[in-house]
Amino acid sequence: MTSTTFHPRRRALQVIAISLTALGSGVMAQEWPSKPVSLVVPFAPGGTTDVLARALGERLSRVLGQPVIIESKPGAGATIGADYVAKAKPDGYTLLVGAVHHTIATSVYKNLGYDFQKDFVPLTTIAMVPNVLVVNASTPVKDVAELVSYIKSHPDKANFGSNGNGTAQHLIGAQFQGNTGISLTHIAYKGSGPLATDLLGGQILMSFDTITPVLPHIKAGKLKPLAVTTAARSPALPDVPTLEQAGLKGFDIGTWFGVLAPAQTPKEVVARLQSEMIKIIQSAEFRKRMEEIGADPVGDTGARMAQRISAETEKFGKLVRDANVKAE
Repeated sequence: MTSTTFHPRRRALQVIAISLTALGSGVMAQEWPSKPVSLVVPFAPGGTTDVLARALGERLSRVLGQPVIIESKPGAGATIGADYVAKAKPDGYTLLVGAVHHTIATSVYKNLGYDFQKDFVPLTTIAMVPNVLVVNASTPVKDVAELVSYIKSHPDKANFGSNGNGTAQHLIGAQFQGNTGISLTHIAYKGSGPLATDLLGGQILMSFDTITPVLPHIKAGKLKPLAVTTAARSPALPDVPTLEQAGLKGFDIGTWFGVLAPAQTPKEVVARLQSEMIKIIQSAEFRKRMEEIGADPVGDTGARMAQRISAETEKFGKLVRDANVKAE
């Protein structure tokens, strides 16, 4: 009789416990965010990643009702910032503004402290941005062929700058050398800001940076664009040929930038972030801002971004091996 008497009570307690468990994550999602959110940029200020993070962060702050802080953690080809976020508490308050560089670094660095495909949850791609081969405006060349000849006759000036070891710029430079038969010294920086400073000052000959940080200098006549590295010309530089059009085969490397959260971030928080970011990125206001800086806004799903990461990790792994790109 005792068992029969208390059975309904036990069942009621079980129902309450299950309900509380189911509601727990929902309550967290309702409370989030209750403090500022950090967007970690793995490069020095002034580059494309930084510009995109600030454009997105400003608008994200409005809809979340909390400050969005841009936190710069540069170094080691963007892997220091990625490692920091991978090991952060997975609560939706620390996010990575990642890029194609991370899929390349997977093959360049042998002892990364994280797995880019397992330790992150892709949220959405912010934009695609072409890379462009630029030289200082005082360099006496007007196209890629003349640049190659200039390098051969001025070996003391044969160098190129990148945003770090294992970045897209590093890989493009290695591929450029292989296609032209020239030898260049690679100089790694912690971002486009310090790279542009040395390029403008004549300390380095050339770079393959993304369009965004060099576009103002091109418009001001301080840098000379010779070719873009993508298969098609860029609307931001319609008169600049592709490397393929300039006579070099096999080039089609652009740079994507997106946002990722640490693995195990609550699904409800991930869903909220994805929804808000995609709406921002696909808005007319954001598209106009992207056009101004030579970027093409995307705003895809996390699943589509994950597919891109997987495919490019494999693709760039082969290019890294073929070009013998190594961390220096």
